[in-house]
Amino acid sequence: MKRWAVLILAVSAAVVGVWAAAFPLSFHTDFPAPGRHWVSTLGPYNEHLVRDVGALYLALLVLSVWAWRRPTPEAMRVTGGAWLVFNSIHFLWHMLHLEMFPAVDRVGNAVALGGVLALSIVLLLPERAARDTYAGGGVITPE
Repeated sequence: MKRWAVLILAVSAAVVGVWAAAFPLSFHTDFPAPGRHWVSTLGPYNEHLVRDVGALYLALLVLSVWAWRRPTPEAMRVTGGAWLVFNSIHFLWHMLHLEMFPAVDRVGNAVALGGVLALSIVLLLPERAARDTYAGGGVITPE
């Protein structure tokens, strides 16, 4: 499950990262799809800021691909922690500023940003073997 979570995060980072870094004006006016204006609704275009956002997502892409290719518990925790720092702040900010969007975009923001936030948390969950172990060292076995 964690490999799927980190793969989905990597794909989302690739889409946002390449789009924002390579085509910042298009990202500003058309994200998340033509006709939807999630970025331009929030303020004027700033090429530097949009490209920086793209660079951030590309950095998270590199980390996520590394964790996907070498899915150790440590790699998943570090990747989950990095995504959680970003996604929790990003989610909170958007949830506090939904009033400027129509209802469909409010729902879209909440679902999309809540989804990647949840995937960040999945990467931080203990491994199954660790969850199935008593504090005293015994393993819980199904009856």
